[in-house]
Amino acid sequence: MEWENQTFLIEFFLKGLSGYPRLELLFFVLILIMYVVILLGNGTLILISILDSHLHTPMYFFLGNLSFLDICYTTTSIPSTLVSFLSKRKTISFSGCAVQMFLGLAMGTTECVLLGMMAFDRYVAICNPLRYPVIMSKDSYVPMAAGSWIIGVVNSVVQTVFVVQLPFCRNNVINHFSCEILAVMKLACADISGNEFIMLVATTLFILTPLLLIIVSYTLIISSILKIRTSEGRSKVFSTCSAHLTVVIIFYGTILFMYMKPKSKESLNSDELDATDKLISLFYGVVTPMMNPLIYSLRNKDVKEAVKYLLRRKLLNN
Repeated sequence: MEWENQTFLIEFFLKGLSGYPRLELLFFVLILIMYVVILLGNGTLILISILDSHLHTPMYFFLGNLSFLDICYTTTSIPSTLVSFLSKRKTISFSGCAVQMFLGLAMGTTECVLLGMMAFDRYVAICNPLRYPVIMSKDSYVPMAAGSWIIGVVNSVVQTVFVVQLPFCRNNVINHFSCEILAVMKLACADISGNEFIMLVATTLFILTPLLLIIVSYTLIISSILKIRTSEGRSKVFSTCSAHLTVVIIFYGTILFMYMKPKSKESLNSDELDATDKLISLFYGVVTPMMNPLIYSLRNKDVKEAVKYLLRRKLLNN
């Protein structure tokens, strides 16, 4: 590798699965298939939420944003990861790494906040149905979605700027598939306690606060559902939020596992921990976006009916 000097790196080496060519080929095929499913599944959800007038509601507006987020998030890392699996050159420029770090963190933060907004939407729909059209009007849900994107971008700008200002010495090997912020931070030859504090504050504000909103919303939702006397009524009401709850559990389960534990340089040097982090990150970065449209399609009658309607319309036009 080349360096301009000992404190400024020109490029990073993405270790990934280097040394395991057969595994690289296997993961290339698997991730490529999953990426195609991500594009088709989330693209379909975006399409039906735009074309079907019955889905022009706050919930499906948020779902369209979530699907667009998943496409953007995976596109920031998966194509370069696929190329690295087939290429002998597994390097990424310093600026390219910074861009990848920024986009990944922005999309991840936005999704956290957006899931919180979606939980609030479900709470109002179930617990205050008569006031729902007033509370969740277009003047409310559009700024809520836009605010999620703005928060994601601002958080990512702050954290990325502080990371790229760190001095990096001769170790330029990122033991990861992509420029994940924690994997990059541990390469710095300086005290990163300030960066860890910023990350802790950001985690509290943009991961734990939406999670708290989700917990409170679903506590109130479950309390409201239990008051319904008939089991059929309870099942019908719960079905309106079960898909979102499933997505939240998968998303937050993986992200909290990755980011909530404080990680020192000594602990991060553990090969076993690095391997675990990479596998969890792969699950979070590929499997979760792939599962979202499948969960909403399989557990949501409106989405299934909208897909059938569009397919019938297309066949009739042909």
